Amino acid sequence: MAKDHPVTMAVRVLRRNAVEFTTHLYAYEVHGGTRVSAAALGVDEHSVVKTLIFEDDAKRPLCVLMHGDREVSAKNLARQIGVEGVAPCVPAVADRHSGYPVGGTSPFGLKRAMPIYCEKTVTELRRIWINGGARGFLVGIDPRELVRVLQPTLVEAATS
Repeated sequence: MAKDHPVTMAVRVLRRNAVEFTTHLYAYEVHGGTRVSAAALGVDEHSVVKTLIFEDDAKRPLCVLMHGDREVSAKNLARQIGVEGVAPCVPAVADRHSGYPVGGTSPFGLKRAMPIYCEKTVTELRRIWINGGARGFLVGIDPRELVRVLQPTLVEAATS
């Protein structure tokens, strides 16, 4: 592991759980999303997993992990988790729920305990790149480790 990466709450959680991971810094671009990070790392955008903070109809936060090249169908997700509806949080609310700034949100080390939902096909990949808790910082891990540490509920809520 490189020593020039930030030591974020996410990195601490990964270390505490003995997860093997690689660190990857890149030039963060506002609104660049996974397209920019995938290009910078030279990996398929489908393998870059975005961490999204949503709220259900009762304003309870939830974390959704989705392929970088896919969107979340809020309707399908709500139906699968048994709520009236879900919607992405505005950035300030997402920051408060997660403890991370939007663009640097990691599912590891969330400030508030919340359910984590992961697109099922993410777990079928050989390797994923996911935010390490800072803008311009991804970690590469085996998706089985994500499942072991986070124990997410697997869903099928992706749209192209």
